[in-house]
Amino acid sequence: MARLSSLLLLMLSFALVACGPDGATHARQIIREKHAGEVKTILVDDIVRHLRGVNAAAARIVPGFAVEDPVKREAQLRTALRLLTKPPKGIPELVASARTFTAAVAADGLVLATDAKDENDRMTGVNLSKPFPVLRDALAGKTGYGIHQFPSLKPGIEGSISLLFAAPSRKQDNVVGAVLTGIPLWRLAQRFTRQLQLDHVSEKGAIVWVYVYRGDKLHHFGTPPDLDTIVPDAAARKAGLARSPGGFTGEQLQFGRWYAYGVLPLRALGPDMGVVIFRSDPV
Repeated sequence: MARLSSLLLLMLSFALVACGPDGATHARQIIREKHAGEVKTILVDDIVRHLRGVNAAAARIVPGFAVEDPVKREAQLRTALRLLTKPPKGIPELVASARTFTAAVAADGLVLATDAKDENDRMTGVNLSKPFPVLRDALAGKTGYGIHQFPSLKPGIEGSISLLFAAPSRKQDNVVGAVLTGIPLWRLAQRFTRQLQLDHVSEKGAIVWVYVYRGDKLHHFGTPPDLDTIVPDAAARKAGLARSPGGFTGEQLQFGRWYAYGVLPLRALGPDMGVVIFRSDPV
């Protein structure tokens, strides 16, 4: 947890540097002075909340790991996992979450059950300890988080990339399993977007969207197709961050409307990860 205690200070130390022609000066200022900090705060809060949530979940489902009959064990764990994420007795940090799954994992890394509906459950029976270091750490007794990619389910189709959280389930001093939950990067982008739009709903006519990038890939959901075409590509992001490692802003005229954008690295997620925040002021 020491990492998290310094995480907010570290992330808030980065500043976006403005560059480029006039046209969306005010929107760029808002990105630098407000939206960048808001995104960082949302991320840190979500990390802290989910680590707390998986720890609570891991403790609550310990009895399920002791059930010997595999069929009964899966049924009991599945029920327990579903109850964890539903009010009124669910774990608050997991009830109010952008997570898409929660799984109970055996000590050997095999997924014993998830909270997914049967027809949508593609994880039960799969060993995830090899592809997910954060899960291996949990089974070794350490709660943590990390960005990992799920194994491909079909040839030629990449598996989902998610922000994963894992915590060990302990009976006395022995780790008997773990809880794993995750937020796909497209859901994380959606989470940032919705929160910023909600926080600035009083600014009638303002447009705000957030993309998450990882390397040369963009992750987003529901963004306007016209806006997708003007997101700075990987080369532009790399060049801009080489000049200004803390982030940079720019602007683009699109169909007669000025959009400002800010490229903001989020090193808490990884060395080549961050967001592109778009804003257009009310016209």
